[in-house]
Amino acid sequence: MSLACSCAEVETTLPNLQATIEELYDSPADQSGEEYFTAFDEFKLSLNEGRIRAAEPDAASPTGWKVNSWVKKGILLGFRIGRLATMGPVGFQFRDKHTFPLKQIRWNLSARLPPGGSSIRDGCYIGQNVTCMPPMYVNVGAYVDDATMIDSHALVGSCAQVGKHVHLSAAAQLGGVLEPVGAMPVIVEDLVLVGGNCGVYEGTMVGRGSVLAAGTILTGSTPVYDLVRDAVYRREGETPLMIPAGAVVVPGSRAITTGRGKELGLSLYTPVIIKYRDEKTDESVRLEELLR
Repeated sequence: MSLACSCAEVETTLPNLQATIEELYDSPADQSGEEYFTAFDEFKLSLNEGRIRAAEPDAASPTGWKVNSWVKKGILLGFRIGRLATMGPVGFQFRDKHTFPLKQIRWNLSARLPPGGSSIRDGCYIGQNVTCMPPMYVNVGAYVDDATMIDSHALVGSCAQVGKHVHLSAAAQLGGVLEPVGAMPVIVEDLVLVGGNCGVYEGTMVGRGSVLAAGTILTGSTPVYDLVRDAVYRREGETPLMIPAGAVVVPGSRAITTGRGKELGLSLYTPVIIKYRDEKTDESVRLEELLR
């Protein structure tokens, strides 16, 4: 498909691509003819251009997002049909499935990618004016929107969705959620600041404009206590842990109230929302713009 295809062409092509990917995914594992690679190349091009996503905004959904499970199936299909191969120039070689080489960055995106060991896997979307400070890593299926900064030692895992003007600080990790195919990936909405050494895992959603203080860990199994609204947020069945828009989350602890843990005076880690963004918080976050 031409890179300059019209919107009408995309609308008629992507449903056909989806049907083809689902059919091939359900086919016997020992079959991988030329039609598999043709379809996968087209699929990966659409991922690279951001025309398809593992999850996308959906106003009709209770979470505001919907999972495109067929996109995850396409990624898994690529692993299935790929063969191990040595890739890259001499001195910088690596060994992986040949269907997932390094991503070729189009420099008209105005992305910043300084030298120093960063790696971006093919099959992910990198928006305009994204800054990638070395060493960092973006995995297949991820979507990183415009003007976001991925700082040193940060990880954007498989299928993670990152909004505009996000700052993933040094050593922050967004976990990959590739399987099961219907599971919500990690989602970080626009204008979020993720502090150093933070971890966001298990399909957690971080609402627009939130701030995660350094060292905050968010998982589906750890409740988040909102001291402002007197509420507790946790994953409920298929509904992921959702951090409200504008929340300021810090690492905290809660005392064990029963059994031996109480006798020993032990506490468990828990994230705590101590406030919602105000002018002072906005001023601190605004300083991050100087780094871009």
